[in-house]
Amino acid sequence: MAPAQSKLAMPALLRERTIRGVISQLTTLYLSNRTRISRVVYITLFVALINRVRNAIAEQKAASVREAAQRAQGGAVKLTSPDDTDAATKKRKKVELNREFFRSLLRLMRIVVPGWRSKETRLLISHTFFLVVRTLISVKVAAMDGAIVKALVKGNGREFLKRIVWWMLIAVPATFTNSMLSYHQAELSLRYRTRLTHYIHDKYLSHLTFYGISALDDRIKNPDQLIAVDVAKFSNSLAELYSNLAKPLLDMTIYTASLSKSVGGEGVVFMSLLVQLSASVMRALTPPFGKYVADEARLEGEFRFQHSRLIDHSEEVALYAGHEAEKDTLDKGYFTLIKHVNYILRRRFYHGFMEDFVIKYFWGALGLLLCSVPVFVKVPGGTVVNMGDRTESFVTNRRMLLSASDAFGRVMFSYREIMELAGYTSRVATLLETMDDIQAGRFEKKLVSSSGTEDNEAVLKGRGKVVESENIVFIDVPIISPNGDVLVKALSFSLKPGDHLLVVGPNGCGKSSLFRILGGLWPVYGGTVYKPPFSDIFYIPQRPYLSRGSLRQQIIYPDGLRTMRAKGTTDAELLAILRILNLEHLVELYPEGWDAEAEWRDVLSGGLQQRVAMARLFYHCPRYAILDECTSSVTLEAEKVMYDSAKASGITLMTVSHRRSLWKYHSRILQFDGQGNYVFTKLDADKRLRLEDEKEDLEVLLRQVPEIERRIEELTAA
Repeated sequence: MAPAQSKLAMPALLRERTIRGVISQLTTLYLSNRTRISRVVYITLFVALINRVRNAIAEQKAASVREAAQRAQGGAVKLTSPDDTDAATKKRKKVELNREFFRSLLRLMRIVVPGWRSKETRLLISHTFFLVVRTLISVKVAAMDGAIVKALVKGNGREFLKRIVWWMLIAVPATFTNSMLSYHQAELSLRYRTRLTHYIHDKYLSHLTFYGISALDDRIKNPDQLIAVDVAKFSNSLAELYSNLAKPLLDMTIYTASLSKSVGGEGVVFMSLLVQLSASVMRALTPPFGKYVADEARLEGEFRFQHSRLIDHSEEVALYAGHEAEKDTLDKGYFTLIKHVNYILRRRFYHGFMEDFVIKYFWGALGLLLCSVPVFVKVPGGTVVNMGDRTESFVTNRRMLLSASDAFGRVMFSYREIMELAGYTSRVATLLETMDDIQAGRFEKKLVSSSGTEDNEAVLKGRGKVVESENIVFIDVPIISPNGDVLVKALSFSLKPGDHLLVVGPNGCGKSSLFRILGGLWPVYGGTVYKPPFSDIFYIPQRPYLSRGSLRQQIIYPDGLRTMRAKGTTDAELLAILRILNLEHLVELYPEGWDAEAEWRDVLSGGLQQRVAMARLFYHCPRYAILDECTSSVTLEAEKVMYDSAKASGITLMTVSHRRSLWKYHSRILQFDGQGNYVFTKLDADKRLRLEDEKEDLEVLLRQVPEIERRIEELTAA
């Protein structure tokens, strides 16, 4: 049996020796050409990176060209049905790391970092400097760890104490650097938010953009949430991301270079390939956290809007005893939000489990294998000769490897942070794009026209002409309702100073739309409008707006005290205006007088609020005034004083009202019938009153006709 077994073992032994010989020859060949092979690998990787960047830039340019072409083909108003709007909303909610994200982020970066000489740039440079210092200190600390352990292994107490002293000394710049990094990150976040908030405020409160977002466009439901909350979250996320990306990338670069000197570049490259492969798998399995964050912010905004809506309409809800219905609505909004948050938590749990296993344990095992290379394999150029040197090398490499692994782990975790940043970027960029579109006259409105939107689409996409003039002239101007109905296809009339106009008609006939066009709130969808500048037209609604501030501020709004003084107006002149309207007691009611502050909407009754609004009109004394049921809560005597004083001040009045007492103050009438027709003519108040009285008398007689006929039949039958 022994000779037979020996014969069987010989071929296996020969094959083993042959394999060893081949491996030895390949190793010798590789070591002799190691430098050339390394250069080829590095050059190949560099060329691949350059090619990838070039392709990404080319794709971005092509996408920009396609988007510009699509935008050029777009109309002024995009009509959408409710289903189309929901589909478009879902499409906008898709948040990815694509060219749209990078384009939006680049635009926001240009806002928060306006130039090379800005303070933000100086903060970024200083932040980068401390990041480099932190990494260099970490490399030094890793080397000191190895030296301390080496002294312990050798039993050299003096050397050990010396290394401990140096360890304590290097702790001073290390802790200072960490504190500076935290300070820079917080300061950058604050600077970003300040820049972005000022930019948004400038756009939001110019060209009536704030009105267009709420009344003319349906893309943004809660701009207050975006400006107050999402901008802050975006700024904080952007500031954190720079530190969380720059530091790990810098660590990986420096630690990898240091490791390649100790364990050889081959091991580092091989480990990097395995790490990249596992990272790609993890990235493919990573949930779309950016979309989740955007949806969470949207649900937070809707929940907050529901509470704001309840506060605004608290009186109506209380009168209807609708608290239970409102509670159901609020509970539904809250539980929808919580359900989504819980879903995100579950997805993060599974994803965090996977990340921890791969990053801490799988990559840790690879790191231990890499650190063992100088112990089991002689690395060309290595200097490990004894146990102390081996221990020092292993501890140093292990420390750097742990730091490099932690850096790569933070890069992986930062992918989730980038997705969250993408969610905030999408929200803020949508706000900016919507404001740009509104200022350019492009709207997306969900229309529910009773007659269908197809016939109105051409009208709504058109644009008319607005010419500045002393007179008011409408030539073939269509009147559009907020929901897309064309109420009047072509309205034509003209007014000159002194032609006081009364506008009457049923509800929904176009009276408010007419004045929105005249006030510059709505675009002109066709025809030509001649009108004075915006500053020459003053609008007083039925429920006037009372701002926060002093009593004086209620009269001079929107002017401030400095503007009032610049106009040469004194408090005595304001008091004279109040005397006309019998409001002088308001100044005497408070010890502070004109400087008294209160919640004026709650303090003043409806009639007093309307008289304060009229005092505001007398202070500004514009050329034209739009009065929308602004005397509905005052007496006829106060109404007469208001209108007589306004006409005496040279203000041309345009009134919307059904009160017959106002007819005598106007010389023109524009009457809508609610069917798309209108009449514009001179107004003879006395004649119209006589005709109205006669009409009412006849209507009373007509209502009596059936009773008279029934009585005649009874008498005839008898």
